[in-house]
Amino acid sequence: MNAHLDALTPPIVWRHFRTLCNTPRPSGQEAALVAILEAWADAQGLAHDRDGFGNLRICKPASPGCEHAPGVILQGHLDMVAQANADSAHDFSRDPISTYVADGWLHAEGTTLGADNGMGVAAILAVLEDAELTHGPLEALFTLEEETSMGGALNLAENWLKGSLLLNLDSEDRGEVYIGCAGGGDVVVDAQLPSAKLRDDEQLVEIALTGLKGGHSGMDIHKPLGNANRLLVRALRTLEGFDGRLVSYHGGTLRNAIPREAFAQLALPADEVDAAFDALKALESTLRAELGSGDSGLVLTATRAVNNASVDPLTLDASAMLVAALHAAPCGVERMSADVPGVVETSNNLGVLSLKEGRLHLCALVRSLHDTAMIALADRFEALFGLIGARVRVENSYPGWAPNPGSALLAIFNKRHAALFEKEPAVKVIHAGLECGILGSKYPHLDMISFGPLIRGAHSPDERVELASVDEFWRMLRALMEDLAQKG
Repeated sequence: MNAHLDALTPPIVWRHFRTLCNTPRPSGQEAALVAILEAWADAQGLAHDRDGFGNLRICKPASPGCEHAPGVILQGHLDMVAQANADSAHDFSRDPISTYVADGWLHAEGTTLGADNGMGVAAILAVLEDAELTHGPLEALFTLEEETSMGGALNLAENWLKGSLLLNLDSEDRGEVYIGCAGGGDVVVDAQLPSAKLRDDEQLVEIALTGLKGGHSGMDIHKPLGNANRLLVRALRTLEGFDGRLVSYHGGTLRNAIPREAFAQLALPADEVDAAFDALKALESTLRAELGSGDSGLVLTATRAVNNASVDPLTLDASAMLVAALHAAPCGVERMSADVPGVVETSNNLGVLSLKEGRLHLCALVRSLHDTAMIALADRFEALFGLIGARVRVENSYPGWAPNPGSALLAIFNKRHAALFEKEPAVKVIHAGLECGILGSKYPHLDMISFGPLIRGAHSPDERVELASVDEFWRMLRALMEDLAQKG
């Protein structure tokens, strides 16, 4: 499948990306791909091993005469975000990603593409395969579960890697190089809320908010995009005036993807249903006007459901308290950086929200360039949801990556970029959870940078990669490897 990828340039990179597209690899299900890569390494005569968590390392000796060059670690993550349009029957656990080219970009058919971080992984494999490339000692590090928990990086074995330079190939902008990133953590909220029987004078209704673009909860958090959880909670807040009682809720699928859809069931007084539907129709127009062209596809619908005597909505007070807490919860950009112009400092994404049989579960992803600010924002969640008796904890927290503008590796990159493309790259700090922060905490001696091709719409079915930028990315990576080989 995806045979057309073999005809793209550079073929050595796209051939490996085809393997990635044809091998299901959602987070937590990377085992099949690891086995394929190990078999490939054996065929290439390359040594490989895994650490205790399952992260894969493939090693390649230095080119003759370059044995004393600094060891380079090429790093990327094997997993991809599994997001599909509502009308897609794609099964990420078994179906390959179906791709197509349009207007100079590679897309997927109704799903995420996996260019994040598949393009970086494909480039690393291409470096390992390239017999004409002159290089120093190489270690290719492929981590697991980056998209869901940073589990691979957090559990990476210490005293395992030997190199002193690390190239993270998980960035998504042409002509840019990253030297710092935000840290983050998952804020998890759980509560069992009181309920009461459905009354004879109540009608069950289904409310759906769909049609949003979604996006990456770090790199896209500052954009004029709607968050389906935030907006549907606003609709529920509107219906409190009609004594609505929340029955169930489901919104978002990943804490690091801005939710595109959210659904709720509500019990309303039967004689208020028509007026409530009118209020929702008016709110739909309001929300569309507020989002404007930034996220113009919003659709808010409400329909009567079949009453079920076994359904127990929340009590009126519990429903009101929950909706109020969700309405007041931090969402989006909290603060812009005072030190790095144009970069978000601290943010939060209301990523995954559910309510079933009175059981509330919320997973929000808090990010910040300052670990202390991340902790402070998480503490606000604990203070807020503590008011309704919820239990709040922070999981999978990871440190940020402090910028080092004086990096020797950065200087070499900048010089080579200027020679290849007749301009120096933009040096950036990214509001996303690159694994560099975690890797740097385990291997403090590492000099690190991150770069990659142009990818847009990551973490959503709109994900795409620009073909021309992949060729530039490969040329830059290959030239940089040869420059570093001369540093011995």
